[in-house]
Amino acid sequence: MLEEHQVATAYRLLADDEELSLLPVAQPVPRPLRRPLRIALFSGNYNYVRDGANQALNRLVAFFESQGNIVRVYSPTSATPAFPPAGTLVSVPSFSIPGRAEYRIARGLPAALKRDIRNFAPDIFHLSAPDPLNHSAKKLARAMGVPVVASVHTRFETYFEYYGLAWARPLGEALLKRFYAGLDEVFVTSEGFGDVLREQGMIGHSAVWSRGVDKLRFSSGKRSLAWRRGFGIADDELVIGFVGRLVLEKGLDVVAAAAAELKARGVAHKLLIVGDGPARERLQAQVPGAVFTGFLDGDTLPRAYASADMLLNPSVTETFGNINLEAMASGIPVVAAIATGSNCLIDDGVNGRLVPAGDIGAFADALTQYLTDPRARAAAGAEGLRRARLYDWDSINGAVLDRYHEIVGS
Repeated sequence: MLEEHQVATAYRLLADDEELSLLPVAQPVPRPLRRPLRIALFSGNYNYVRDGANQALNRLVAFFESQGNIVRVYSPTSATPAFPPAGTLVSVPSFSIPGRAEYRIARGLPAALKRDIRNFAPDIFHLSAPDPLNHSAKKLARAMGVPVVASVHTRFETYFEYYGLAWARPLGEALLKRFYAGLDEVFVTSEGFGDVLREQGMIGHSAVWSRGVDKLRFSSGKRSLAWRRGFGIADDELVIGFVGRLVLEKGLDVVAAAAAELKARGVAHKLLIVGDGPARERLQAQVPGAVFTGFLDGDTLPRAYASADMLLNPSVTETFGNINLEAMASGIPVVAAIATGSNCLIDDGVNGRLVPAGDIGAFADALTQYLTDPRARAAAGAEGLRRARLYDWDSINGAVLDRYHEIVGS
């Protein structure tokens, strides 16, 4: 348990998620010819542990460079990164988070890195986590007279309740308000999420940076009964999938409680848990009949989505919910909590179900509908697939680049 005097530091280190809505369009929009930009991007975790936030940032950087821009990324690094980085990655000083050793806390910028940034002469700074590194970068940008923007990737202020620190949430929100104050732009995952942050007094203005989905990778055609059989799942069993890091803030207790309620009601199902993390043993004890695949990537992750019959996503900490979009592209309905990470993608009763956060009975009711009504399940999956086709990465990332040029005046 963290002591009270540690909360201000610990809060700024919980950036392990993610997750924007100009209405995405199906075809990339040609970009006008403009001078290349030099972009300095700051991340608390750019590629040393894979998550939705850093995968989105890497796609953004790759897109920027494909358009002739130059990007220099400053982040903690690891000797065993989860994937190769896009752009030029510069390691910054960091230390492990107590109790979450897989994640690192970035320290403020030392003098040598400040010189490196000045020599790079960026046209714009992009901040992506409210940690000491990003606070330091914001201060340096102001000293250099360079525009600075930020993107919001997770509901940091919601984490406290999961770790016995609910009393510290007001302090966390105050730190976030200070971090986002005075920025040239704040990128959010959807217009609705921007409204939420403005109502909280967290930000004063925002632009939308949504998320796309690789529609060649995630597809209903990846469904495999043979893959299911390899985990002991019978062909006629209906599978509820959960995909994500196994950490408390993903709503794992709701997953376990909803499965227990279905069992108590006598509703047949199989629970498929895709992912790994520090809460795995706890969840395995709660759902002893579930199938745990561990971490999946490459071809196996889209196969897992398509081989499930629905997705359960009880998290309220996401800003977009990449797993929702990946499930939609895989042709399966989503049962999710009413929260910023799902409201922008799920239309209740159309391509999935939205239920009150933490309401175990409501989750069980929604899951039961899809477990017992094949027509409803198929219709929701088909509608999700249709909507997923609208989310094009190049158009979405191009909107961010357009906003950069507006801010820079180029």
